[in-house]
Amino acid sequence: MERLRQRADFLAVADGTRVSSAAFTLQSRCRDDLGPIRIGFTVTKKNGTATERNRIRRRLRAVVKRADVVAMRPHHDYVLIGRRTALTRDFATLLDDFRTALKRLDRQPARSTAGRIERRDPNDDR
Repeated sequence: MERLRQRADFLAVADGTRVSSAAFTLQSRCRDDLGPIRIGFTVTKKNGTATERNRIRRRLRAVVKRADVVAMRPHHDYVLIGRRTALTRDFATLLDDFRTALKRLDRQPARSTAGRIERRDPNDDR
């Protein structure tokens, strides 16, 4: 399992499916390549000071390490967006929330582009 580090990868996952929990939001996206599972972590500044944000990120990383990698789909990218509740939530509950979120992602269909606006080229002769 590798880590997501580039902003473009985080933005690509943001267009995929998502599941919310009390302590985090889990986003997922299927990749076209045959690479390994990649996971990224992010915590916004509204969740507290740098120390608190780092603690949230560390707890989420520990949850992913303890969770079953088998539950994650191969060739997928995942992003965990931490919330302030992750600081005070029991670790066993966090782990259960993560496993439940993965199961809920499996049940969700992939997000379609049907609701998006298609931009036309003014020089196109349609």
